[in-house]
Amino acid sequence: MAFCGAFVQATVIAVIDVDAYVHRLGLTREPPSVTALAALQRAHVERVPYETTEIWLGRPTTVDPAESAARIVAGRGGYCFHLNGALSELLSALGYQVTRHFGGVQGSATDPAGARGNHLVLTVAGLPTEANPSGEWLVDAGLGDAIHEPLPLVEGVYDQGPFTYRLRPSEAEPGGWRLDHDPRGSFVGMDFRKVPTEMTAFESEHVRLSTSPESGFVRVLAIQRRDATGVDSLRGLVLTRVGDDPTSTTLEREGDYVAAMSDVFGLHLTGEERAILWPKLSESHKAWLASRDDEEGGEAI
Repeated sequence: MAFCGAFVQATVIAVIDVDAYVHRLGLTREPPSVTALAALQRAHVERVPYETTEIWLGRPTTVDPAESAARIVAGRGGYCFHLNGALSELLSALGYQVTRHFGGVQGSATDPAGARGNHLVLTVAGLPTEANPSGEWLVDAGLGDAIHEPLPLVEGVYDQGPFTYRLRPSEAEPGGWRLDHDPRGSFVGMDFRKVPTEMTAFESEHVRLSTSPESGFVRVLAIQRRDATGVDSLRGLVLTRVGDDPTSTTLEREGDYVAAMSDVFGLHLTGEERAILWPKLSESHKAWLASRDDEEGGEAI
């Protein structure tokens, strides 16, 4: 693994702007350490939103980490293949021993557990502590509303802000790991295989998630941002805050929606992007309200 990490580090500097990326996170370069690694993940989930805007704008993306990193530096975000793909390149360029893993998010209790390829997971090795003598850490900036800091790859229950997570051996992936999300989270849990994988392993699932009419990313424009005390989430036109003081607001005016994108998530839309998004979002919200009314009417009968 040391050779693999060295190879990535040797090539990554030519394809991503490391200094601009670090600046985007509001940080300065530091040698690898547990403290610096935690600061990198915190800054990433706080400043680079989990978002599916490109899909709704009709702008195809790839899982190429260099492309994702350039988009992040330019002020945008992405979902797990983009966020963790780019972060893996940054970590390697900064000298961390980072490995990519094949994972899977379990959306609900009725979905099968296991690594289905709908999530890219990162681990970092070589940073032992007294509580984590193996020196391995789960690092994930692509789960939207989940972990705020890296977790030691040690079975246990972990509190981060108002949320509680459990890390344990995976029952669905022998030799792998399972992260159980807080009950208030947007998914049930995540499994991943311990063996390394390449970005090409996620290409087909990325195409499905970004183009299939059955994909949640295609059906709903979703944006999430984690901070130390909770999660901001924008699904369609509904803005929610999950944490100790939960709130929910429907953004019925275009100006309010654009302001939330900018003020809460740091996403600044151009006039052209607004012209594309707002009609789609308004129509989608109306359809959602109609379907909800139909369901309530059916229950009343």
